[in-house]
Amino acid sequence: MYKKPQLQMKNICYCYDGKNEVLKNVNLDIFAGEKIAIMGANGAGKSTLFLCMNGVLFAEKGDMIWEGEKIIKKNRKQLTKNIGIVFQEADNQIIAPTVLEEISFGPMNLKLPQKEVQKRVYSAMEKMGLTSFENRITHYLSGGEKKKVTIADCIAMESKMILFDEPHTALDPFHQQMLEDMFQKLSNEGKTLVISTHDVDFAYRFAERVIVFYNGSVIADDTAENVFCNKEVLKKSNLKQPMLLQIKELLAQKGLLKKCDIYPKSIEQLKQLL
Repeated sequence: MYKKPQLQMKNICYCYDGKNEVLKNVNLDIFAGEKIAIMGANGAGKSTLFLCMNGVLFAEKGDMIWEGEKIIKKNRKQLTKNIGIVFQEADNQIIAPTVLEEISFGPMNLKLPQKEVQKRVYSAMEKMGLTSFENRITHYLSGGEKKKVTIADCIAMESKMILFDEPHTALDPFHQQMLEDMFQKLSNEGKTLVISTHDVDFAYRFAERVIVFYNGSVIADDTAENVFCNKEVLKKSNLKQPMLLQIKELLAQKGLLKKCDIYPKSIEQLKQLL
């Protein structure tokens, strides 16, 4: 049965100076509930892609279609309303003095009834473990705590799709794992997750689909297994194979592991293959 895309990008082009295109004829169909990793070298166009998807930037060329509705300047709020974004630097996103005011900002701008705003805000704080933080000053929060607040912003907006731009930046291992656990919870709730990352090991174990950008264009769009086994794509985009794939290939070469089409996504799965 044919499944319609949640978001369609057709021949999207964008340039900041009117001359040099940062995005070049990007064509993507994103389906509800997908877990997608966006990869590529710095300057490949990943952050600009996110700003176009979220409606912050408006592509003058090409079509954006959200749930079957073509997006024009007059209705671009459909993107902002339904597609949340968590920036790489939380300080560039947080604008309110307290945690409660910060998470309330988005729902209040939707002009929702006060009871609905309170319901969404406290539900988001509970999910992110921020119930005791409502009166905390956002400026004094740690990097991990600020990241949790920005994710709560999107949860309170009830975003159907959430974009994460380099979410692991400046987080220690504990908060990185906390973040990945939250990704899984959001995915289990049916959220569409699109994550820009340079971490090939994370992308391989988490994403069902990997999209690789090079110089503003898509050069690969496939399963994580197929993309990370494509040596030509990896070389062109300055990516490396995930460690587990390297270990699997090495063990196969040494005759310690039979060649098979099973790709281990964790140490436990690799142990089972052995």
